[in-house]
Amino acid sequence: MAEVGFSKVLYRKEGGVAWITLNNSAKYNALELDLRRELKAALMDAAGDSAVRAVVIRGAGGNFSAGADIKAFLQWDPAETVRVANEVGTSMVLSSIIRNMQKPVIAVVEGYCLGGGFELAQACDLIVASEDAVFGQPEINLGIIPGGGGTQRLTRLVGEKKAKELIFTGDRVSASTLAALGLVNVVVPKERLEEALKTLLDKILSKPPLAVAAAKEAVNLALETGLSAGLRAELMLFASLFASEDQKEGARAFLEKRKPVWKGR
Repeated sequence: MAEVGFSKVLYRKEGGVAWITLNNSAKYNALELDLRRELKAALMDAAGDSAVRAVVIRGAGGNFSAGADIKAFLQWDPAETVRVANEVGTSMVLSSIIRNMQKPVIAVVEGYCLGGGFELAQACDLIVASEDAVFGQPEINLGIIPGGGGTQRLTRLVGEKKAKELIFTGDRVSASTLAALGLVNVVVPKERLEEALKTLLDKILSKPPLAVAAAKEAVNLALETGLSAGLRAELMLFASLFASEDQKEGARAFLEKRKPVWKGR
């Protein structure tokens, strides 16, 4: 097990998984500037480590994140807002690292998951939530709109009408509601959260890493390209996997009726 020393983020690597915990529980894991900088560093490290097969992001103290550092908003002007967004913003920086890394990123959500915290969870590939999780985009109540990708990513995830409802009203919604809309993958009682996470991780880690990376890239492209371009990109990714040892191993294992042994190459 490898651990990296931060203060606002707990970060360790174990069993092929990078575990990132937002560690600002006294403020419901508010995404303060220092926390964002440490989160960015942890994500970049995980993305660049070939031994890491999956990444888990969660919050300390029973909450994922209640959102942005509201006290800082009193000091910001438009120029500072753009500067922070370009350095460590969820929409411009953190979500890009998550989206571009060639391994799945799972958000484990319990308690509050609001504003910027909700946008961070939306940027992850999968969401596992406890029944007590509460989601929302309450920025309208502060005289602003979501600025970490909420107006763009949420609309793609749940559709125009529901996204507008959540953003216009600032209403909070349950994990089960978002599961019905396809935004949350798994909802379980709080006492079963670790079990559900382990089950999902075990399934992912049992699959060939090159194929998982290609699948993530292909699905991401589906949201960013037209159908014809997306189908062409899918074909190229599909074809590229036939150059891998794992593809041949998978075919042999299937024909020999045994479990494959993946090498990640």
